[in-house]
Parts: sequence; C-alpha cells; structure tokens
Amino acid sequence: MVEEILMIITLVSIWFSLLMSTMTLGGATVFWLKHSTKLVKITPLSRYPLITIVVPAHNEEVVIAQTTKAILDLHYPADRVELLLFADNCADHTAQEMRRVLALAQYRGRNARVIERTGTGGKAGVLNEALEMAHGEFIGVYDADAMPEQNALYFLVKKALENSDRYMAVFGRNKTRNAQQNFLTRCINQEIVVTQRIQHCAIWFMFKIGRIPGTNFIINREFVKSIGGWRNGALTEDTDISFKIMQSGKLIALAYNSEAFQQEPERLYDYYFQRLRWAKGNYQVVIHNFRHLFDHSNWRVKLETFYYSCIFFWFNAAIVLSDIIFIANVITLIVRVFIPGLTLPFTFGESNILMMQLLLLNWLLMIILYILQISIAMATQYGQATTSQVWLALASYFTYSQLFIVVSIHAVCSVTMDALFHRNGNVWVKTKRFND
Repeated sequence: MVEEILMIITLVSIWFSLLMSTMTLGGATVFWLKHSTKLVKITPLSRYPLITIVVPAHNEEVVIAQTTKAILDLHYPADRVELLLFADNCADHTAQEMRRVLALAQYRGRNARVIERTGTGGKAGVLNEALEMAHGEFIGVYDADAMPEQNALYFLVKKALENSDRYMAVFGRNKTRNAQQNFLTRCINQEIVVTQRIQHCAIWFMFKIGRIPGTNFIINREFVKSIGGWRNGALTEDTDISFKIMQSGKLIALAYNSEAFQQEPERLYDYYFQRLRWAKGNYQVVIHNFRHLFDHSNWRVKLETFYYSCIFFWFNAAIVLSDIIFIANVITLIVRVFIPGLTLPFTFGESNILMMQLLLLNWLLMIILYILQISIAMATQYGQATTSQVWLALASYFTYSQLFIVVSIHAVCSVTMDALFHRNGNVWVKTKRFND
C-alpha cells in the first residue's frame, strides 16, 4: 500500500512539473512571436539619468581589463556614467589591471574610481558599500567577467523610464562568451539560453515577474536604500533582493534586448561548486520566504515562492523517487533470474507492466519537452538553431542535466548540516577564469 502511494505521488508530481514547463514554454513562444518581428531602433531617450556602475572583483586579473573596457565603451553619455571598480580582498593584480585601463588615453578624465576593499560580506558587502558611495539615480551591476554589449545600458535605462514609478529594477540577458570551449560550456550555453529566452521571458510576459541576475541589471538607488540594501554574505544576493523588491509591490522589468557576455566554468570542478553555491543560496532564500505562502504577502511573492519550492524541493524529490523505483525494479528483475521467488518492490496490483509503461511515458515526455525547450530557445538566437544543437541537447539530457539532481541533493544536505551544526554556510569557492 505504501509503495503504491509513493508511486502515485511520484507520477502526479512529474505530470505537474511537465504541465508547468509546458505552460512556461507556451508563454515564451507567444512572447517571441510578438517580439521577433519588431524592428528595434536606437532613438534618443527622454532623459539620461546618472548611472553608477559597480564591478565587484575578487582576484579577477585575467578578465577585469576586458570588462572595464567594455563598460567604458558603452553607448551612453560618458558624463552620465560613474564607474566604481572594487578590488575586493584581492591577492593578485586586479587593482593594477583596473588602473592600467583607466590610464589609457581614451579613458582619461572619465568618472571612474578603483577601490581596494578589505571588508567582509562578499559581493553583497561590496554592493552595500557602493550604495553609500554612489551618486547615480540607478546603480548598475556587472560581474568582473561580464562584458556588456555596447547598447546594453541604453536598453536597461530605456525600459526603466517606461514606468519609473513601478520599475524599480531592470535586468537584461546574459550570454556565454566561451560557449565553444568544450562539451561542458556548450551544455551551459544551452542552459543559459533556455533560462534567459524561455523562463525569464515567459514569467515576465505572463505574470510581470522578473528575477535579478547576478550581472547586467540596474536598480533604483533610493529604493534599494529604503529596503535595507543587500543581505551581507548572501550566496545568491540577486535572488534574495528580488524577493524583497516583489514584497514591496514594485516590479523587476525585463529588457530583453540588453545583453552581456559572461565567462562560464570550463572545468567540471568549477562548475560543480559554482552551481552548488547557487543551489544553496536559492534553498536559503526559499526557506526564508516560505512563510509568505501562508501570510498576506504580495501574490507575486507567493507565486515565486511556490515556483522555487516546486523546482528545488518537490520536483527534485519526485525525480529521485522515480529513479529509485525504476532502479529497484530493474535490480529485482535481474536477481529474479537466479532467485525466481522474489517479488517486485513497486507494482500496481499484480503486474509491473503498467508501472513500467507509465515511467517510460514520463521519461519520454521529459526528454521531448527538454529538447523542445532548447530548440525553441535556440531559434530565438541568431545562428544557433542547428541540428548539432539538437544532438547536443539529447546528449546533455543524459549527462549534464542529471548533475543538477546531484548538486541539489548535495545542497540540501549542506544547508541542513549548516543549520544543525551552526556552520558558516556562506563560503564561496572561487570560479577559475580563463583568458579568452
């Protein structure tokens, strides 16, 4: 009886996750059908607010020069940009590289500073210090490896000015600049494109919900001060402040034309610990905000909390259970060759045929939906809708995407142990950069 209940819960959970994914894919498809034929023109803005761009950098000597140049070359009035470059507790030549770029003839006289920081709090600590130093109406944030496209800031500001009373933050898209390095970076590229072109576009189009990414966004300075800034030490300070903005009733708007090119991990070790940090940070945010499902919070906060709870807890548990059911039955079938009297642990009634058929159908639907999401996302990116991407998607489903389950289980165990033993769970593992 218990086994049958577990199987029913697992199957219903997977079907519900497929329904949510299908709805998201449908919303994104409608969004791109409406926007893909629009001709985008660069026209003068009604005004050009002062923007303070903050770049937090910890031991980033390999990539910081390229990023600094890209920011200084943005198509936005130079006298309306204040640049704060933070060399945060660096043990390399990050600060020297920053100063070397600022000393170039074409950048002399620009409103830019290098701050060699020795404080605590990680990236959130940097942003809070920048909040006190900034003079801009908006604070823009770019990670040390994120090179904005020349019109990235223009599109962010343009969107913010559309509804300055409600759009307290605006975010753009991030693209993988080292996508062709190896199998891992190709898979990461597909993941990033699906996240940016399907998930972000769909939830903004359907619910006007936005999620601040770690880079390529602007946020109203006075508003950030009014909500207490960033939470020092947060592993995912972007998700954390996104919930605070939604809780206030304001919106995080999507500027889908704003693009930045970021460097992704090229080694499995770096990838694993980067994603582990993200997963732990998201679990912490979900746990912190879970109470909002049952109070009088903003409906967007409730919906976003429900979504994150499903993705990181419910659906993950269902996938793990389905794997356990399948593996347990397969092992039993193999052992039955030698011990005929063994009973299959998970069956409906007397037969296991129905169970196997349902599990096979579920996996087939998940694979089809996974490939369909990637194919549609790639179709919105110039030159990426190729047959090789379909084969890569198929290969990544059985390899790359399964890592998410391992990372999620590790993150849950780590967060639990941090709470039980009062450990500091906000420890960052530095992602290795490459000179590209």
